[in-house]
Amino acid sequence: MSDLMKAFDQAMLEIYKRAKSEAGYTPSEFFRMLSDHGGYETARRLIRASTISSGYVRLYELQRLDLTVEAVIIENLKWHELFSDEELEICRNRLREYGYNFT
Repeated sequence: MSDLMKAFDQAMLEIYKRAKSEAGYTPSEFFRMLSDHGGYETARRLIRASTISSGYVRLYELQRLDLTVEAVIIENLKWHELFSDEELEICRNRLREYGYNFT
């Protein structure tokens, strides 16, 4: 596993921790996915899912889309090389659809 992939795995674990500490939300299913598949595969599965996850919806309700996989990927250019153009576009579109304010 490349250093970039390891760093991405850490970034995914970090948003799990931040959701708990900053938003008061424990994304248990996300944590299970991270444990089972690692950060990269979890992100790809969530991005490519036919429906938006309940965790994404909950973070939207809490006005914390910044803690979504999609936002972490889009807001940090170093992660872009891990994902296809199509996956990046799905992230952008999903965030736009929910009114995310890009930095």
